Amino acid sequence: MITAVDSSVLWSLIKQEAGWQDWESTLQLAAADGPLVICPVVFAELAPSTTDPGSLIGFLSRLQIGYDDFSPGAAFQAGETFRRYRAAGGPRQHLVPDFLIAAHAMSQADRLAAVDRGYLRVWFPQLILLQPTAQ
Repeated sequence: MITAVDSSVLWSLIKQEAGWQDWESTLQLAAADGPLVICPVVFAELAPSTTDPGSLIGFLSRLQIGYDDFSPGAAFQAGETFRRYRAAGGPRQHLVPDFLIAAHAMSQADRLAAVDRGYLRVWFPQLILLQPTAQ
């Protein structure tokens, strides 16, 4: 089972926000079930946490997280979903990167480890979300 990981989860670990240990345990259990991956958007969103790409790759390696590029289908799905979102009157607070992360998980993984602020379930209802049981 492939688990895509959102930057919201990794920032929680980096900043040691409330519940970060629950996320750490959740990712460890997920890694036992199969690969953990991030897409290029998540990598870019995490770049400010380090001084160079090698440091970020090292951090991700310690968590057993690999890098997985977008397929054309995932990129198209993100754009199409974003189009429907904007046509329905959705504000620009959720930009294309959020939709790219979710579409990557939908088409190239089995689930997404993410803090959902509501829009994932609305715009990607078939997406399986992985969250700590303590949440």
